Amino acid sequence: MIKVLFFGQLKEQLGVTGIEVLVDVDINVSQLIDNIIKTHPKWAQDINHETVLVAVDQIMAKAGTLVPMSCEVAFFPPVTGG
Repeated sequence: MIKVLFFGQLKEQLGVTGIEVLVDVDINVSQLIDNIIKTHPKWAQDINHETVLVAVDQIMAKAGTLVPMSCEVAFFPPVTGG
């Protein structure tokens, strides 16, 4: 089971602080996002691969980063600044 947390504006947009995703094998970040979208299709735009930041066990990750079973994955909204 993967513990998924949402922070900042994402938490507000999705209406949840986190979810748990049951997987049988290790997957990567891209596959996890696809899995979440399959279960929660309304979230597709909010957790788009290209716009969110993702951390796996508190280390920033990319689409191909391995997400082992029983880890924690955090999604952050895109960072903007001036």
